[in-house]
Amino acid sequence: MAAEVDDVQIGADLRARRQAAGLSLARAAELTGVSKAMLGQIERGESSPTLATLWKIARGFRLPLTCLIAGGAAPAAENAPVFSKEIAVATVFAFDPWLAQETFEVTLQPGQTHLSDAHMSGTWEDVVLLDGALEMQLDGQWQAVAQHRGLRFRGDRPHGYRSGPEGSTFLSTMHYPSSEQAELKQAEPKQAEPKQAGDKDD
Repeated sequence: MAAEVDDVQIGADLRARRQAAGLSLARAAELTGVSKAMLGQIERGESSPTLATLWKIARGFRLPLTCLIAGGAAPAAENAPVFSKEIAVATVFAFDPWLAQETFEVTLQPGQTHLSDAHMSGTWEDVVLLDGALEMQLDGQWQAVAQHRGLRFRGDRPHGYRSGPEGSTFLSTMHYPSSEQAELKQAEPKQAEPKQAGDKDD
């Protein structure tokens, strides 16, 4: 059975990537639109971030989402960690820096609606419905997605997902702009230097 994404690990990975980038919490808050207090709580494992918050952080840091929910690793499909706060998201393919894309399996509960903010500029998203019924909100209009068929749309605009009475499971592939590939090729975060008692984080 797939393991639940570990909030403590998410926080540790976020802290390591922020420090490797030389960013203070205050500067990270400016880039992401997530408050300094909330970022600090996430890094310390004291707050469980929503998917919307993680997308804001990913967009502000110019990171693919899997860098935050899967550590950027490519887990075996049967062992892929699942993020199941408001919706269930399992990593199918972690971010590939050469293809500049990542793929998730997303499950919505019956009648559930999930609204998403715009992702980083130039992002496109492919959705392929595997099971159930699904509608997508694009440019303010809802449209049905046929089962075993795909829909491609601009992910850098607000959009939404709405399942039918049986729920829905679909694949979501994020395609990031080729001009961002160099920025998205993330090396393993550097290990932070040991901190002395009383040292401030930023």
